[in-house]
Amino acid sequence: MSKRLEAIQKMLAAGNRDPFTRYALALELKSLGRNDESLAAFEELRAADPSYVPQYLMAGGVAEALEKNDEALRWYDEGIAAARAKGDSHALSELEQARAAASSK
Repeated sequence: MSKRLEAIQKMLAAGNRDPFTRYALALELKSLGRNDESLAAFEELRAADPSYVPQYLMAGGVAEALEKNDEALRWYDEGIAAARAKGDSHALSELEQARAAASSK
């Protein structure tokens, strides 16, 4: 187990509710090639904080890596809605581009 993963898991076990910590967990699992676990961590983050916009682009990419294209499109669509709601034009643009690329597969 990576030291970073261990540290993140300890923070979460101690009750850390910061969405970035859950996001960091999902990204660390992804970096370790544990994509199924990464996607599950993103799903937990979405349940806890659906307004956390950064999760959607990364989760969609993980779903694509797992060849779950329909699921990736759902992540991108939800992210597009969340980015619009927050007025985050940069994230909106990235999500729209990712969705267009995924829908052409």
